[in-house]
Amino acid sequence: MSISENLLLAMVVIFALPWAVWRALGGTVVLPLVVVQIIAGVVLGPGVLGVWAPDIYQGLFRVEVIAGINAVAQWAVILFVFVAGLELDMTGIWKERRETTLAAGFALVVPLVLGTLVAWGLVQSPGWVGEKGQVWQAVLGIGMACAVTALPILVLFLRQLGLLRQPLGQRILRYASLDDVAIWTVMALILLDLHRLGMQSGYLLIFGVAAFGMRRLVPRLREADRWYVGLIWLAANAFVADWAGLHFMVGAFLSGAVLEARWFDNQKVDAFQAAVLVALMPVYFLSTGLRTSWDLGGPMVFVAAGALLLAAVVGKLVGVHIAGRILGWRRADSWAIGWLLQTKALIMIIFANILLEKAIISAASFTALLLMAVASTLLTMPVLTWLLKGAGLKAPN
Repeated sequence: MSISENLLLAMVVIFALPWAVWRALGGTVVLPLVVVQIIAGVVLGPGVLGVWAPDIYQGLFRVEVIAGINAVAQWAVILFVFVAGLELDMTGIWKERRETTLAAGFALVVPLVLGTLVAWGLVQSPGWVGEKGQVWQAVLGIGMACAVTALPILVLFLRQLGLLRQPLGQRILRYASLDDVAIWTVMALILLDLHRLGMQSGYLLIFGVAAFGMRRLVPRLREADRWYVGLIWLAANAFVADWAGLHFMVGAFLSGAVLEARWFDNQKVDAFQAAVLVALMPVYFLSTGLRTSWDLGGPMVFVAAGALLLAAVVGKLVGVHIAGRILGWRRADSWAIGWLLQTKALIMIIFANILLEKAIISAASFTALLLMAVASTLLTMPVLTWLLKGAGLKAPN
């Protein structure tokens, strides 16, 4: 087959297989399609299909095809996260800066501490630290993976629950976005890249000046020109953020966050986001799994995954409840926020992949983190549905 034919055949599999499985399992948001897509990507990737049926894997996902899928996937998530940033009320962030800092801080630090303790226990046995990693790097990396929240999946879940533009949804977005910046800063520390830390600080300073200019420029443009200028701003800022070591998704989110959805017409923003979600995001969700090469590493990896899952879930819930007690939240809000911030799969897999590529963690550690990420994301919607019913509210269909 030509590369174009091969790419189109891969797209048929990417869209058809997870959707068919999801529908066969009931097709509800309680079991999110995104989770099925990520699991399908792992099964279709080099670690499962590549081992069980290497000829089929090589025929379907040639190197050139994978490169094309990854390019589409990256642009898809950049657009999706940009729109999520547009939905964020930056004025509210500044007004509620104390609440945002406290909530984001506790939601990050408590699972980080618990995850680090579990990781410290794991590394007492051989096989969990990578060949080029030091113990403290592996422990901190695994601990941080327990604290990650996957922003794209969080936005998707908030949208499905009808919370994206509600006050509660805006609060959750604020906490997750602040934690995302912290996560990639810690990554630079783990990699001992002091130069990159300096570049990240420089980027944030330059971004502040550029964002001020964009907020003055965009409202003065014709409506038709705002989308073009916004996309140019998006691509440029995502590039600079990635070059500085903060990851392109952080740049994409911040690009949208400093702008206002009303400048682009809220209805058009909704239509644009819906189109990206249906036509492009499945490629990203599946490509994440396709990039994972993993090794089970024996039964102990499942024990490790369970311990890390417990640390991640309990840590996030405890952290959010501590913040809630300080800030006077309703208990129901604390539970909802704590569970929505559990969504880990995409960002955590990317984070763990970098640690694996740098040989800071072993394949067994990566596998345990992968299982933990999928499980925590899989738990989110069923638990939220149960919480909504318990509160007498309408659960998602």
